[in-house]
Amino acid sequence: MILKPLNSDNFILFAMKQYRNSQCESVDEFYEDLNRIKYIKRLFKKYDVRGELKERLILNHMIILNNVFGSSGCSRILFFKIEEVYHSYLKTFLEYLKYLPIDIPEADLDKIPTDNTIITTLEGL
Repeated sequence: MILKPLNSDNFILFAMKQYRNSQCESVDEFYEDLNRIKYIKRLFKKYDVRGELKERLILNHMIILNNVFGSSGCSRILFFKIEEVYHSYLKTFLEYLKYLPIDIPEADLDKIPTDNTIITTLEGL
């Protein structure tokens, strides 16, 4: 099956179709979960600018996103919403959690390197 890449027109519909939080009682909770992507982006930027990695917080956000969007949906959403400059950080965390799918239309995963500093930090957990 050929998957269409996410874009600004189909993103929310895709996210809603992937969303599977049985305890969700309102649309606000859906958007709260989507806001976790912003938090991850901020944490990646902080690591990029200051070298300050909050790996446990990033892992927690990614685990929650995976729980509510599923592994493939979570990966596609993250690679679409997070800037390309941070894709190596993202790939490293997703590989560590074993959430990285073989292929997604939003990114060429084979060409994205992993971050050795993050790998070392995660191996120390």
